[in-house]
Amino acid sequence: MRISWSLGRRGNKPVLAAADGFIPAGNEPSGHACMHIWRLPRGSNTPLPCSAAELRATLDYDFSEERKFSYRNLSMDEIIHHLAIFVSRLWQLHVFGEGSTRTTAVFFIKYLRTLGFDVTNDIFAENAWYFRNSLVRANYNDLKNGICETTEFLELFLRNLLLNEHHALHNRTLNIRGALKKPGKPDIETGKPDIKDVKADIGKIFRLKTAGHILKLREAFPGRTIFGRPDVTEVIDIKPSRASQLLKELAEHRIIEPVSGHGKGRYMFRTENKSE
Repeated sequence: MRISWSLGRRGNKPVLAAADGFIPAGNEPSGHACMHIWRLPRGSNTPLPCSAAELRATLDYDFSEERKFSYRNLSMDEIIHHLAIFVSRLWQLHVFGEGSTRTTAVFFIKYLRTLGFDVTNDIFAENAWYFRNSLVRANYNDLKNGICETTEFLELFLRNLLLNEHHALHNRTLNIRGALKKPGKPDIETGKPDIKDVKADIGKIFRLKTAGHILKLREAFPGRTIFGRPDVTEVIDIKPSRASQLLKELAEHRIIEPVSGHGKGRYMFRTENKSE
């Protein structure tokens, strides 16, 4: 399946297709898909994308609306806000069963270039997990618990990308678990260890590059967050075989521990005060 809708901006035709040569796309979804994201409370899911049967009509509609939209006389803040809404809606369709976030990123880069922005994939590669989770937050509502969809995190990412600003992009800021905790209860699960102590510990055991990977994982999976090999490959962009090896090394050095009841190959970082 080759999806080739185009917006036709400035005579260029950015293509939403994995056959572009940049990334391998997964299989297109055969029906509704439902994705569990680490930043959501257990039992919660991201909004459902449309079914495969509705995919073409929905994409045609979204692209038609974007084609008609005028950026004339808009401030940069307004442009970034609109772009955040556009890409978050596009991502939510989840065109492919696997690789939709990467496909969306490649298409978005091409589209931004047709708008005159000089962008590369560097920021996407360095902040892949943040980009994905900011897209989730742009589509997720839990009104009963006071959680509303917001593009504020995605807009910070876009400001770094388009304006060369330097906002800190920390995954822990997207985590909504704290908002769901009962007031008055101390948060004993998501405390962040002293980063200096962490660096000192892993620096004695691992090579510099591996230590950097571990710090990225700690940032992406704070506290008692559960993760597995697919999550690792997305956060630090390594091959599955290397991710398995890294998880094994971390478990052997008692930096992470296996978690039961969540499927095979699931882990969490050990807490500093956990009894041996």
